[in-house]
Amino acid sequence: MIVKALRVGLGQLIVFGDWISRPAKLKREPATQALVEQQAKGLSLYQFHACPFCVKTRRTLHRLNVPVALRDAKNNEQDRQALLNEGGKIKVPCLRIEEDGKTTWMYESKVIIDYLNKRFAA
Repeated sequence: MIVKALRVGLGQLIVFGDWISRPAKLKREPATQALVEQQAKGLSLYQFHACPFCVKTRRTLHRLNVPVALRDAKNNEQDRQALLNEGGKIKVPCLRIEEDGKTTWMYESKVIIDYLNKRFAA
């Protein structure tokens, strides 16, 4: 019970630290931003709110100004089941990429962040 309380407290501390130190969003021309938003419609991030690796990935999304649908794999049973059934395992963060009629499930924050930087950086 004490360990759970400690874990919850640390998680909230991580989320608070993210909130007060969030990076500025990347500024783009309106037409370029519209294209990014269109491309991001095929992306979903399966995550836990207070997971440090998920926070790191969400910070990158915020910095790159990429609006991605967030899926709560901890508290939403449908999202959790989709991650397990379609992605193969309950591990976060996981980026679901739908392109050209094909779905890819990308795990590991470092891999996801590298992908986002290559695809959406200015």
